[in-house]
Amino acid sequence: MTASISTVDLPATASAPALSTPPLVTDAPGRGIIASVSAHMATLPTLYELANQPIEQISPLVRRQYLGGTQTTFVKWMVKKGGTFALHHHSYEQITWIIEGRCEVYSQGKKFIMAAGTVLVIPPNVPHEFICTEDTIDIDFFAPARQDWLDGARSAAAAR
Repeated sequence: MTASISTVDLPATASAPALSTPPLVTDAPGRGIIASVSAHMATLPTLYELANQPIEQISPLVRRQYLGGTQTTFVKWMVKKGGTFALHHHSYEQITWIIEGRCEVYSQGKKFIMAAGTVLVIPPNVPHEFICTEDTIDIDFFAPARQDWLDGARSAAAAR
């Protein structure tokens, strides 16, 4: 984890600005177009720089950055050794990818050891809890989008 990352105190709905100007986004006439679809869509993809997303301090050991799409939520968790996500369940499918560190996940009477490079798919409404046994970076994808967080609900990692 980078020491230069600073934590900001912003509401969960705060987001870094989208990147929409050259050199990152430029015209490409005729590319990425399907005539029968594109003619009916005014929507463009949105490009963000994750490093510019606000960092929320969820608990003393857990921080997060997240972006929401129309149907999914992307989360980068930065967890110090000993950080936990208490036993919980939610209506969202969750795909967890550990890119650094190690966690123990408990679900349905089983213990899953996750280390860098492993991915766990958690179906909707399945109880689960995480204990990070090393400093960890965890990337999560949720579907559908986490409207509960946008509405101010607390994360399972929040100190209780």
